[in-house]
Amino acid sequence: MPYERNVLNMENKKIPTRQSYGEALAELGKENKDIVVLDADLSTATKTQIFAKEFPDRFFDIGISEQDMMSTAAGFATCNKIPYASTFAMFAAGRAYDQIRNSICYPNLNVKICATHAGITVGEDGATHQMLEDISMMRTLPNMTVISTSDDIQTKWAVKEISKIKGPVYLRLSRYSVPVIYNNSEKFEIGKAVQFGEGTDATIFATGVTVSEALEAKEVLKTQKGIDVRVVDIHTIKPIDKETIIRCAKETKRIISIEDHSIIGGLGSSICEVLCEENTIDKPIKVERMGINDTFGKSGTAQELMKYFGISTEDILNKF
Repeated sequence: MPYERNVLNMENKKIPTRQSYGEALAELGKENKDIVVLDADLSTATKTQIFAKEFPDRFFDIGISEQDMMSTAAGFATCNKIPYASTFAMFAAGRAYDQIRNSICYPNLNVKICATHAGITVGEDGATHQMLEDISMMRTLPNMTVISTSDDIQTKWAVKEISKIKGPVYLRLSRYSVPVIYNNSEKFEIGKAVQFGEGTDATIFATGVTVSEALEAKEVLKTQKGIDVRVVDIHTIKPIDKETIIRCAKETKRIISIEDHSIIGGLGSSICEVLCEENTIDKPIKVERMGINDTFGKSGTAQELMKYFGISTEDILNKF
């Protein structure tokens, strides 16, 4: 059943998903002695330091050597350990791409790549540190599962759940503090989207930090404009929930995607691929993609950049 809630109350508590990751990792370490954590000299920022304090004998700081970290993680996986390799998304997906491709995905090893500081919401660090292509790069790799979480609860679920599946995983996390959307009683499933509402005027597909922006826009559209939209949280980019995408395309008048990522190869592209291949839809479907439009980022606060690049709540409202 689709969720209904007063999303404007989300302002009560905001947590960066990197913090949620660190806390969940420490809890997972207590449950599973095969968990090992690797970092590339950024444990304070990635929050793997929380795990390191609890389990210093299972934490390995590889230094500023991301390529070595991925290869070492692959080695741990061959010894039946479950390695979580952590660094900023720019260094994980970008600098270590060759090792991820050839040493992890090609042999289909059980390595969990947990990349923090993704997207333009890194903020003042600027274009060199704003990874806008990682979803595109990671989802093209065979054997790779790609997850982009939207809040504290969902992130803690994902950190534990990916330990249960075999094979490479790319978990995308943010520096930006986002509202807590879900509660602890809610259940998630890898590959299954979460739908909010049953509005037929439009479907807004969102992922990561943009889910809360979309939910706020949904509430404003309904209360101020009488427009009833549904929001779908696509937390798993690969394997993507084709069934939900197709159903929403059939049931609603418009399709909009929004992501803190390039519009090339990310969530919007994934949705377009699904709809182009589906032959049971009896009407033309236009997908309006909101994201970073084939450009590099800039330096500024996360909020400033979301407005500058057109992925804020206000930008969604301007679509209607």
